Amino acid sequence: MNEAKNCQWRVARRPEGNVVRKDFEYMEIDIPDIQDGEVLLKTLYLNLAPVMRMYMSGESAAGEQSLDIGDVIHGRGVAEIIESKHSDYKEGEIVQGQMGWQTYKASKMTDKEKFRKIPDMGAPYSLGLSLLGMTGLSAYFGYFSHGNPNRGETVVISGAAGGVGSTVVQFAKMLDCYVIGIAGGEEKCNFIESLGCDESIDYKSGDIVNRIKEAAPNGIDLYFDNVGGDILSACMENLAMNSRIVHCGSISEYLLDEPFGLKNYTNLRRTNSSLKGFFIYNHLHEIDSAEEQLVRWIKDEKIKSVEHVVDGFMSMPEGLAQLYDGSNHGVALCQVRHCTYSD
Repeated sequence: MNEAKNCQWRVARRPEGNVVRKDFEYMEIDIPDIQDGEVLLKTLYLNLAPVMRMYMSGESAAGEQSLDIGDVIHGRGVAEIIESKHSDYKEGEIVQGQMGWQTYKASKMTDKEKFRKIPDMGAPYSLGLSLLGMTGLSAYFGYFSHGNPNRGETVVISGAAGGVGSTVVQFAKMLDCYVIGIAGGEEKCNFIESLGCDESIDYKSGDIVNRIKEAAPNGIDLYFDNVGGDILSACMENLAMNSRIVHCGSISEYLLDEPFGLKNYTNLRRTNSSLKGFFIYNHLHEIDSAEEQLVRWIKDEKIKSVEHVVDGFMSMPEGLAQLYDGSNHGVALCQVRHCTYSD
C-alpha cells in the first residue's frame, strides 16, 4: 500500500459466483485536498460484509446506490480525522461511517455518509465496526426490539459464528436462554459453544430438520435468522406456539441466481407465530441509547467482540471472498493501518 497516495479498490467486472481477484481493480490516485466544511479522513479499518458483492453486481442494497464498473466499492470504515475545516470535527478524532474501499477520503460528513464519533473506551478502534458498529447494532435491535425476548426461552441462531450471530448468542445467554447455535463445521460449532451455546448444530452434517427437533423438543420460541434458505425452512418446521422469527440476513442466497422460495410459511398461522424483518438504518434515531447500553455491557465484560481481522488493504478482495466460503469467525474487517486506543 502506497502511503503517499489514496489507494482504492474499484469494480473491475460483475462477479459470477464468489468474488475473485479479477473482479477488483486496484488504483492509486492523489490524496484529496479539502475545502471549507470538509475533513480529510485517514482509514484505519474497513468493514467486509456480504452485501458488498451485491453492490459489485450492480444491485442497490442497504440504502446505497448500485455501482458501475470503475466505481469505488461501498463500505463502512473507521478513520482518523487528520485535517479539518469543519466546525463540528477536530483533528485527531476517530469516526466510523461510509468510507468506501480507499485509504483516504475528503468528506463533508453528510447525513448520508452516517459518520459517528467513536467513544474512547481504552479498547481497539475496531469496535466501531463490530460491537459499536452496524453489526453490533443489528444484533441489538434485531434481538431486543424485534425479537421481544423473554428470559429462559429456547433460542435458535443461524450463522451463529458470524458477527451478528455471535453477538446474539451472548445477548440470549444474558437472559438465561437455552441457546442453540447453527454453524458450518466442527471448528465453528466448538467455537460457538465456547461463546455460550448450550447446543450446536453443524448444518453440513445433514438432516437439519431432525437435528433441530432433537435439540429443541418443545419447539423454538425465538429464531434469529442470519442465513435464510433451507435453514429458515427447517426452523419453521419446529416452531413453538407464539414464536417469533427475526429475519436479519440471507447469506445462503447471495450467490444464487434466483431467491429462495419459502414453501412452509403457513406454519406461522398454525402456531400463531410471526416472521419479521428489519433494516438497521430505520433505527438511526435510537443508536445513541443503544450505543450507551452496549458500552456498559462491554465495560462490565458481559459481551465481547468477535472479530476476523484481515491484515492489510491489499488483502481485501480475498477477505471478502472468505465470507462466502464460510472460513471466517465473527465480524470480518480489514486492518488497513496498525493502531489502537490509548490507555
